Amino acid sequence: MGTPCVGKTAVSSLLAKKLRAVHVDLGELVTKERLISGKDRQRGTLIADRAKLAARVKQIIEENAAKKDIIIDSHFATDVIDSETATKVFVLRRHPDELRQVMTERGWQEQKIRENLAAEVLDVCLFDAIKAVGTEKVCEIDATSKSPEKVAQEIIQVLAGKELCTSGNIDWLGKLEQQGRLDEYLREF
Repeated sequence: MGTPCVGKTAVSSLLAKKLRAVHVDLGELVTKERLISGKDRQRGTLIADRAKLAARVKQIIEENAAKKDIIIDSHFATDVIDSETATKVFVLRRHPDELRQVMTERGWQEQKIRENLAAEVLDVCLFDAIKAVGTEKVCEIDATSKSPEKVAQEIIQVLAGKELCTSGNIDWLGKLEQQGRLDEYLREF
């Protein structure tokens, strides 16, 4: 999980290859199988039909349960997977300055950039993950200035029990406030 542009898809895809796991990109699945309930015209995005998506993900999990681990890739993964099914939820984080740069390079509209930066600063994905599966299953990883390979290796270390699974240790809000830059990210909220 994580705010858009933190590296979820690159890391998840690489991790799936390294672990010989099934990679499920929920955004791709929604589009490919038309699991949509509408379109958000303001943001120019599809709205996933969460009930249909949850049923489809459950089917994929059941089909692969005995054979392979499954890596679910999306900022809303915990909305479609129940807490008993999830073994670990990795929330990728990226410093807002770097995140803004990536979103800008991808040509995102300013309003979409501001919304997602605010979500990163306010720990929205972390909060959603903890609310959905509990603190013991949520592992927060700082992906700032790291390659997908490096982030995937950190995740593998946690899964192998060589590193601790921790959350709540990344505080962009506090850092930006200390620097007197918080308004830069939250001025419209």
